Amino acid sequence: MNTLDAFIIIGVAALIHASFQLGVSVLTLLSSHTIGKNRSHAKLLRLTGSYLVGTAAMTMLLISTLSLVLLNLFPSGDASPLAWAITCGLLIGLGVAVWAFYYRREQGTSLWLPRGLASYVSERTKATHLSGEAFGLGLSSVIMELLFIIGPVLLASLALIQLPPVWQLVGIGAYTIISLLSLLIVAGLVGSGHKISQIQKWREENKYFLQFVGGGGLMILGLYVYVEQVVAVVTAAGIQ
Repeated sequence: MNTLDAFIIIGVAALIHASFQLGVSVLTLLSSHTIGKNRSHAKLLRLTGSYLVGTAAMTMLLISTLSLVLLNLFPSGDASPLAWAITCGLLIGLGVAVWAFYYRREQGTSLWLPRGLASYVSERTKATHLSGEAFGLGLSSVIMELLFIIGPVLLASLALIQLPPVWQLVGIGAYTIISLLSLLIVAGLVGSGHKISQIQKWREENKYFLQFVGGGGLMILGLYVYVEQVVAVVTAAGIQ
């Protein structure tokens, strides 16, 4: 795999990561509670900024840790076709799961989270007053979404270990920034004065589109990588 192909996989995986909505839901809840309590605009910016930093830190830690584990498994940096095949199978399975139950079949933007956990998140956002608490909320939002983001993060990690060390750092930074795009957009809208209700209305109207893009993207990326890194490699080895 050359550097360009690796970065394409990393970029597409990060875009799929960005399509998931749990982090956005927590951010809109945090912003709504902050605005509802008549806190200053500066306070709103501090809390949302701390939340974004926490999300970025956990995403970077997650992909760095997975890359390190994979480097220990494959010291040469060349993952086996079996590892690629397992990861591609995981992506396709997650894509089906996203289509099947990522959103609850009800009005609004309720996600797959168990109701008890969803209530806990709502209470935590309501009780968040300090920047450190918002940072921790960002960390935990990534962990709660791990069931779905593990696929793209694992695939990106496999692509990362194919790169030279310097480019690996660039890849980790690129994945982190791209995966935060949806959060950055929402934070920018909230910070510029847009109403939370307008953002929520757009999310509700487009939730099935986002669900289709997320699930379909996982399956298409999984099939593409399977052909390029498993079928092509095995076929070339057979010819030789």
